Amino acid sequence: MARYEFAGKVAVVTGGAQGIGDGIVRKLLEDGMSVAVGDVDAEALDEASGTFSASGRWLGVRADVAREADVRALMRAAVARFGRIDALINNAGIGSGLTPLEETTLEAWERVMAVNLTGSFLCAREAAQELRRHNGAMVNIASTRALQSEPNTFAYSASKGGLVALTHALAVSLGPAVRVNAICPGWIEVGACRKASARRPVAHRAADQAQHPAGRVGTPADIAELVAYLIAPESGFVTGQAFAVDGGMTIKMIYEPEA
Repeated sequence: MARYEFAGKVAVVTGGAQGIGDGIVRKLLEDGMSVAVGDVDAEALDEASGTFSASGRWLGVRADVAREADVRALMRAAVARFGRIDALINNAGIGSGLTPLEETTLEAWERVMAVNLTGSFLCAREAAQELRRHNGAMVNIASTRALQSEPNTFAYSASKGGLVALTHALAVSLGPAVRVNAICPGWIEVGACRKASARRPVAHRAADQAQHPAGRVGTPADIAELVAYLIAPESGFVTGQAFAVDGGMTIKMIYEPEA
């Protein structure tokens, strides 16, 4: 695992109290960064506080990224506590379930869009001044659903596809001061990284592992490692890109054998 020198730097991570966000926060703290976490789940935030607050480099703020006022409060709290923002990780997101098209309500569609896409826009807008000031970087956590779909995942797939497009729009608009990239995770096992009330044992069948050319299901650490690289000076020539981190699933062709 690479180690980056982030001492004195500050990141804002949305949805950072559990799941992939938890892995990102752990990695950035390990590499010396201060991290402000915005999360809508108070229970998960409380548990994360018990784990990380003793470091003196962790701040938790309850925030719904779909609410403009919450996003502004999150960014202001980060600057008030740590003095700056060098990186923004737009990780907060919700799923849409497997709902047939005719049964997908406008309310459900709009909520997914509000969190997954509009939330990232709001966070980018509110952090932009700080990121410009410090020649910072942004990483948007999209999904391989931006590239391929399961049936009946309309809102989720559309929101993640929109996030990839927002990524390159931000990159050309904020560059060269700010670099902006996206990561499209595939199957990432987060069962062990949830709040205690939602935690579950992790077990995968051999067939689950075998469908990945890499030979295994992913972990939050796989995503966190790329996040750290993309906000570090070592990736200074990388911007506007979307990276699939999926163990190779999106490049594997699957045929049903003939009877």
